[in-house]
Amino acid sequence: MRQVVIVDGYTDEPAGLGVPPYIDVYPRYIAGAVWHADKSAKIHYFTIDEVRRDPGAFFKLASRSDLLVVTGGVTVPGRYIGGRPITLDELTRLPRTIEGPVKILTGPLARFGYGAKGGERAVPRKDLEEAYDLVVPGEGWLAVYEYLKTGSLEAVNPYAISKDYTLTDEFAVKGARIVSQHPNAGLNLIAEIETYRGCPRWVVGGCSFCIEPRYGRVVTRNPRSIAREVEELYRHGVRAVRLGRQADFLAYMGRGLNESEYPKPSPEKIEELLRMVRLAAPSLDALHIDNVNPMTIALHEEESVKALKVLIKYHTPGDVAAFGLESADPVVSKNNNLGNDPESVLKAIRIVNEVGRRRGWNGLPEILPGLNFVLGLPGETRSTFERNAEFLRELLREDLWVRRINVREVMPLPGTPMWSVGDEIVRRHKRYILSFKRWVRKHVDVEMMRRVFPRGLVLRGCIVEGVGRRVSVARQIGSYPVTCSIPEPLRQGERVNVVVVGHKARSLVTVRLKSPRVRSPTLPPEAGKPAEESVRA
Repeated sequence: MRQVVIVDGYTDEPAGLGVPPYIDVYPRYIAGAVWHADKSAKIHYFTIDEVRRDPGAFFKLASRSDLLVVTGGVTVPGRYIGGRPITLDELTRLPRTIEGPVKILTGPLARFGYGAKGGERAVPRKDLEEAYDLVVPGEGWLAVYEYLKTGSLEAVNPYAISKDYTLTDEFAVKGARIVSQHPNAGLNLIAEIETYRGCPRWVVGGCSFCIEPRYGRVVTRNPRSIAREVEELYRHGVRAVRLGRQADFLAYMGRGLNESEYPKPSPEKIEELLRMVRLAAPSLDALHIDNVNPMTIALHEEESVKALKVLIKYHTPGDVAAFGLESADPVVSKNNNLGNDPESVLKAIRIVNEVGRRRGWNGLPEILPGLNFVLGLPGETRSTFERNAEFLRELLREDLWVRRINVREVMPLPGTPMWSVGDEIVRRHKRYILSFKRWVRKHVDVEMMRRVFPRGLVLRGCIVEGVGRRVSVARQIGSYPVTCSIPEPLRQGERVNVVVVGHKARSLVTVRLKSPRVRSPTLPPEAGKPAEESVRA
């Protein structure tokens, strides 16, 4: 019987998140590939935080295994409460200290290199190759499957990308049971679900810094296959899923996909998908999406509104449609092929507010936009920051709500046009970048938090993720959950209802409702510590 060890170093990509409480597709597909090749194989799944907590037990088990697969990679770095992505030192040290198994590196790390933080070039994958027997820039699950089937690394094409989802769909179903080994299982685990690969804007090259268009032609999953995977995840205890692995949820099976950079949404296909997911998992605590291209809404208003109303029919409140404005400067937009303009993005924000602003059963608006800025792009000048600020002032003037504002510095990645530019602009504009971030946090974030989460609002079903001597931190389950600071020590894993009494830039001051506590399983010791900011995870 083969023994396989999978180390989840966590992923954070434009389309996809795997930092706890999320589990991304990578470890699940890899596990499915192993069981598809050898149904008797024994798989041990570790998050990198579990390795850190008990390295002795991990190394003892890994040294006796036949195969060690490390997966991970951060291409859009953020701040995280639920876990800490694998470091460069760990990435090279782990395989070198384990003798015995064949060692394979997969995921964005193997395709685009190691990214530590925004504003800095990624470490190219060639710098990682010496530590592993095989580095797989293609689909890691295909490489693992071929290796186990043939028993030879020489027979594996590390660059292979599947033409369709025929085999991957089988891996997705068979690998779903790996979730039972995740430290957040039975508590607040969220399974990231892939609906399609690539970005519709690949037909015009896509944004200068983004990895998604580099996958080429969009390949879409069938709704029935997605539902089969969700059903299996649900059977193994998952109660929260996010249809987040796609560049634009509204483009799913849209009209003109792979012909137009802005396919026309198909409300009928989106309803078919959501209905089948709901039938597969009828009692979900959370069903959310992630990315939406605001230009899709601005250019196809009627179809987009219908699709958003369909989403509200099936999802859970607190959903976020993450918008990539990136820059309100038309020069930056043109130089980086962003494909948008501030007026159209404002229009899309107005539409989502009109459709999704009413509050649901858990106290949250049904769906709001999220807003992303990327700084350090070609064409950026001092006036760019004022244009960005004016865009945000307009949101406040019109009382348009956004759930969160992400301001990040570009990370130049190999294979993208930004790689040749590097971090020169970020370094040159560092003081403007820091000043803009401070301005957003002080003048926009706090006011937006007051509007979206007014005093007296009750937030239901918050799970305690961090406990200090006097303060506990809790969040609801779902996309971009707001961090709630509670001025009393509670139990990790406890589920509580809270009332909003104050606001910070990216978190809330709350008090617990004096009602009977709902007991939940205990979080792992280092799963989360009190933090003041609600973050990407």
